[in-house]
Amino acid sequence: MKRIIATVLLALVASVTPVSATIDDALSLALEAANPYVKEGFTVREDYWGGDLPVKQTKAIVHQLFKGNEYWFWMATDVKDAKISVHIYDSDGNLAETESKAVPVNGGKAHASFVRPKKTGSYYLIVEIEKSPEERTTWSLAYGFR
Repeated sequence: MKRIIATVLLALVASVTPVSATIDDALSLALEAANPYVKEGFTVREDYWGGDLPVKQTKAIVHQLFKGNEYWFWMATDVKDAKISVHIYDSDGNLAETESKAVPVNGGKAHASFVRPKKTGSYYLIVEIEKSPEERTTWSLAYGFR
């Protein structure tokens, strides 16, 4: 009986496929992307967003930003061959960021966008999976301010 149970357990373990990306993995990479900016005086907030998206589908996140502050938003995924982006728009739909770029991380991809809001209000963070070998790509978005 013990051999049968052991054989069944071994078969179950062998049939389990490895879990691919998780939001936690993506968040770790987003925080890794933030490290150089922390050294420049940015404070990383504990708030973050995450999920999974198919290629070419965007997600809008509404977030309050304050005039007088500077913000960096870091989006990341652990899918190495993916291309991702985050862009920041004001409440009128105008592109508000002044810098947007790919950021190096180990084991994935990251993208960062910078904004210095001209006025306090709601801003739209648009995240997108531009390219990916996966059907759905897990991502996370963190931010910091100073």
